Amino acid sequence: MSTKKRRKNNNGRGLQAVTLCISTSLVLILLGLVVFIGLTAHNLTGYVKENLTVTVMFGEDVSNHDAAVICRRIQTRPYVLSLEYITRDQALKEQTAALGTDPSEFLGGNPFVPSAELHLRASCANADSLRWIAKDLKGYRQVAEVSYQKDLMESVNRNLQKVMLVMMVIAVLLTLVSFSLINNTVKLSIYARRFTINTMKLVGASWGFIRRPFLGLAVLEGLVAGIIADLVLAGGVYALYTYEKDITAVVTWEVLAITGAAVLLFGLLISTVCTFVSVTHFLRMPTKRLYKI
Repeated sequence: MSTKKRRKNNNGRGLQAVTLCISTSLVLILLGLVVFIGLTAHNLTGYVKENLTVTVMFGEDVSNHDAAVICRRIQTRPYVLSLEYITRDQALKEQTAALGTDPSEFLGGNPFVPSAELHLRASCANADSLRWIAKDLKGYRQVAEVSYQKDLMESVNRNLQKVMLVMMVIAVLLTLVSFSLINNTVKLSIYARRFTINTMKLVGASWGFIRRPFLGLAVLEGLVAGIIADLVLAGGVYALYTYEKDITAVVTWEVLAITGAAVLLFGLLISTVCTFVSVTHFLRMPTKRLYKI
């Protein structure tokens, strides 16, 4: 083979490799978005649930000191994520600021009682758990009332379940579509070298020997495509962060690490599996048939 022809073949293979990397990267970005959105939606579910408030009102005869003692006990309960204690004076001050007038001036005294606002752990922020939580809190004789927005919590849980179900369906569909796209791209790349595979088979090379360089190239291409996809996704997350810095409440480092690792793993796994299947397909194909496809 002449030097010019060899160079032309090498350039053609290089162009195929670049095209395959770019195509695989685009698909991996799609898969990365599915993983990222799924993990973020899960965190968002927990964030919304943990920001729902349960209010504990103490009796009128309960002093600030006794209420504070009970709050410390309540805070040790396994379902409590955080607790904010509100004294009588603090409640009066907040209501005065909200109403624009001091209620104690025309009521003859501070009408408010000590209270506490509870934020529950996400696993406990549902209708069933809230019933026994309210019962448990009312077990303290100093507690006069436990209130929470029952309808809101039920609506939030119901809507979040629907969102998660839709996300799972979309994730499965996009995964299947992505695998199909990468498989077709790899198959086209192997198709262009089908006669090389057949020649190696005819001279007695084992199937494992023939597959080895293709699989090695597939691993490299999958790794490069995964890195490119991760860089694109990282740029998107950074742009999102510059637009809204509070996004870190749901887009955590764990989400970023899992998404990045998943993209690399998908890139390596799908490229390798698709290459293995495609090469095996042409190895099994009779020589006469290669000229008819």
